[in-house]
Amino acid sequence: MYLHRVAAYLPAAVVTNEHFTRLNGLAADWIIGRTGIRERRKAGPAENTNTMAVEATRRALAAAPSFGAGQADEIDLIVAGTYTPHDTIYTVAHAVQRHLGIADIVTVSISSACSSLLNAIEIVEGYFALGKARRAVVVVSEHNTAYNNEEDTVAGHLWGDGAATLLISKDRLSADDLHIRQVVTGGAATVGRADEAVTLKPVDKGIVMPYGRDVFQWACTYMTRVTQRILDDNHLSIAQLTYLIPHQANQRISNNVVKQLGLDPARAVSNIEHLGNTGCAGAAIGLADIWSEVKPNDNIIVTVFGGGYSFGAMLLSK
Repeated sequence: MYLHRVAAYLPAAVVTNEHFTRLNGLAADWIIGRTGIRERRKAGPAENTNTMAVEATRRALAAAPSFGAGQADEIDLIVAGTYTPHDTIYTVAHAVQRHLGIADIVTVSISSACSSLLNAIEIVEGYFALGKARRAVVVVSEHNTAYNNEEDTVAGHLWGDGAATLLISKDRLSADDLHIRQVVTGGAATVGRADEAVTLKPVDKGIVMPYGRDVFQWACTYMTRVTQRILDDNHLSIAQLTYLIPHQANQRISNNVVKQLGLDPARAVSNIEHLGNTGCAGAAIGLADIWSEVKPNDNIIVTVFGGGYSFGAMLLSK
């Protein structure tokens, strides 16, 4: 299984920490110290989870003519992930299918919080293994600001909007493709305060995070553990890891995982400072950020953790 291309879409509007200082008195430097976030993107009035996903997909296909531009009928699977849907019936995956104009293909939307990216890729892996598909579009898109309560001083300043699309094929299409060597995912709903640490109840308060310390603890534990498992399974040392792309939730979480693994911090990819927590899209956006820098023989691990709880890691090699 191969990753042919990844592309991201970010809304134009930027919300700085000073906005929250004016709104509820949180000092900009306090937010930076606690989260690493200086600013985040906010979808415009005409944007939503579906429109951002469509734009990310358009960009991915425009950059990869051998995959879909001009021959989109070769795409036979769409899997989308989000926990902030614009519509729970006409889903993100349906919106992307309609944009592509491809009839009668498998179209699936899933939600496993911030780990949805890797669950979506694992679903693709299953369809490929069963011979039911050969070329897949994976889309992750979050419209956090549609659900967020900005006046919440605990978590209201964390969230940003964005989307990314990955083009995945069963067979190698180009020398520039990244080999998806292993994907591992799991649920961790049995530990800690998984049932209440992060919740999004649309008829209640939107996104809330009353137990941030619990999230921090388990995110650091599981992201480190599953990353080490991927390294061990593939007989790689930490020195052979070129890039680590952790879930983009909090810079302190990323720093903790990097320290536990013994990784050079310079090899950890981070977009938190300028994008905030973009949910399941964050790591995919990070992958898009470094796409042009990846060289032959590079090894990349994406590691994620989602509220609920869930976790995963993926090894990519060029």
